[in-house]
Amino acid sequence: MDSDGVRDFPEQFARTRRFSLGVPRSFTVSPDGRRVLFLRTGGGSDPVSRLWLYEDGAERELAHPARLHGGTALPDAERARRERARELTDGIVAYAADAEVRTAVFALGGVLWVVRTGGRDAPLRLPAAGPVVDPRLSPDGRAVAYVTRGALHVADLDGNDRLIAAPDGPEVTYGLSDHVSAESLGRTRGHWWSPDGTALLAARVDTSPVRRRYLGDPARPWARPRPVPYPVAGTANADVSLHVFGEDGGRTELSWDRAAFEYVAAAGWDGHGPLVTVQSRDQRTVRVLAADPGTGATRPLDERRDPAWVELVPGTPLRTDSGVLVQPYEQDGTRGLRCGDRPATPPGLQLREVLSVQGERVLFTASEEPTETHVWARRADGTCVRLSGEPGVHTAAAGGGTLVLDSRTPDGHRVTVYRDGARQGRIASLAEEPSVRPAPVLLRLGRRAVRSRLHLPSGHEPGSGKLPVLLDPYGGPAAQVVLRARHWTGCVSQWFAEQGFAVLVADGRGTQGRGPRWEKAVHGDKLGPALEDQEEALLAAARHCPDLDLGRVAIRGWSYGGYLAAGAVLRRPEVFHAAVAGAAPFDQRLYDTHWQERFLGLPGEHPERYDRSSLIADAPALRRPLLLVHGLADDNVTVAHTLRMSAALLAAGRPHTVLPLPGVSHLDARGDVTGNLLRAQCGFLRRALRIDPPQG
Repeated sequence: MDSDGVRDFPEQFARTRRFSLGVPRSFTVSPDGRRVLFLRTGGGSDPVSRLWLYEDGAERELAHPARLHGGTALPDAERARRERARELTDGIVAYAADAEVRTAVFALGGVLWVVRTGGRDAPLRLPAAGPVVDPRLSPDGRAVAYVTRGALHVADLDGNDRLIAAPDGPEVTYGLSDHVSAESLGRTRGHWWSPDGTALLAARVDTSPVRRRYLGDPARPWARPRPVPYPVAGTANADVSLHVFGEDGGRTELSWDRAAFEYVAAAGWDGHGPLVTVQSRDQRTVRVLAADPGTGATRPLDERRDPAWVELVPGTPLRTDSGVLVQPYEQDGTRGLRCGDRPATPPGLQLREVLSVQGERVLFTASEEPTETHVWARRADGTCVRLSGEPGVHTAAAGGGTLVLDSRTPDGHRVTVYRDGARQGRIASLAEEPSVRPAPVLLRLGRRAVRSRLHLPSGHEPGSGKLPVLLDPYGGPAAQVVLRARHWTGCVSQWFAEQGFAVLVADGRGTQGRGPRWEKAVHGDKLGPALEDQEEALLAAARHCPDLDLGRVAIRGWSYGGYLAAGAVLRRPEVFHAAVAGAAPFDQRLYDTHWQERFLGLPGEHPERYDRSSLIADAPALRRPLLLVHGLADDNVTVAHTLRMSAALLAAGRPHTVLPLPGVSHLDARGDVTGNLLRAQCGFLRRALRIDPPQG
């Protein structure tokens, strides 16, 4: 591999924001299949996202932030929304279109803009009552709903603006999601239009019951700390209710047993009326409710139960045009798709996401092999067909006879447009090619066939010498990094391999793709099964490749991966000899309600689970080099986790290293930090394992 490319990779990784810049995304296809809207920055090093149109085989730019004037400061609510969405770009990062995809709206620096997809007219600035967050165009294209300062407004395209709902308390908002819903339930929206554009379904969120955290910037001691409503495990959540607002000014609250079902997991409005999914606090019961928008009365359409937790599958529930409910189901270790009362997917096919419904046709993604995800269609006649062919991770958007297939394969990323089954063209990816190309060996390791990838230095010859080992996992719930596709995580693993390590990445129990039994094996113990699988994968990899030096083994990770890395050196020091733990949630009682209680229950009812899964008490056991890294602006896993861990280690007299990152959030996207952080970790691991630097 080119030595200059290896040397320059950290800067490229930072400059391209993990190779996300220049990648087309957020596709919307018109019902007739003629128009495709999407977002993409101007190139692999350009961080500014623009709105584009693909039509008749050609691309056209609809809106460029540099040509639009107005606001520059992001509203706090928009900044929080982007953090929850893990947004890596600037500029136009979200948009909404009417039902026919002839008009689109977006916010830029709090300013509201509208653009027509036909013709060549420039975007038009619309007046608004204040800084705009999450604008949504009505299906008929006549009006825009948006939120400003916690109030829900509707603006006509001719400039008239109406206040729909104003905050009725200092901690109340209308039309926005709350922290837990956006971060842990996957519900990022807070308002939805009726299909005829005459009414809105909107969330009212009252965070006054929620405990506050006060996040300041130690590098800017003159800046006032900002309060953040953050419900830690076992404490009160935000009070979330749903209301229908009519064009006549009427308001109706939807009714259900909110004491028993306090989580609003999903909401929407289709041709059959409002559709709402609610979940109990213990997450063992989920109900799907149909609502009467006139009276607010609800009736149950479906209920699912599980002794551990009911998994919320993205994109569900939906209804077909005839009213058939599309929902997931779990049976015999499989999570499949159900249409009405009947299973709609073949046995063993693991449902990932429902993408859309067109008439009676359901588009979804699913896995036969956990390292691959393919696009499937369930036809009106009940048969299922796979639409993506080559190995990789695929998703799609569809409309009319058009399918936009978004594919990540071992060779890279591409987006192909099909019309009536025939290839029409491609939407270009402008992303930079990584200067380090991953070349892993995909393995199934140990008695559980843990899906793994092994990266070796490009010049290594088998039998030429022992290699120190670096485990580079996420390894925990709701994520997966061992994929038959090129991804930034694989590029980073290969870069570490080029520094002289054999890098092993393993997706153990708790990760996605292998069905509910695999995912729920961590119920009651977030660390034990995952750590056991990392150790077993390591030993099995050494049998596969005898050049792995089991006397020099390190592990690194971020977020759950950082927690797993620290747990490895604390609880398996005879196996793991050094660790880098980034943004690690060491104290399980400090994380949010829905995420933490999913795995461990309420801390008052199951204190032993929280004790078993927390690492603060393990501090006296440290006898290996440990680097703790944390962003001081992290509002998800706050720096309190690392500070408490460091204090416990110091009190126990255990040497360790702490690297604080001023101004860095949980996302770690700052260019001046990201690249150098890779080098800092590599240097620490080299010193810890007593590895000579690579030649040249």
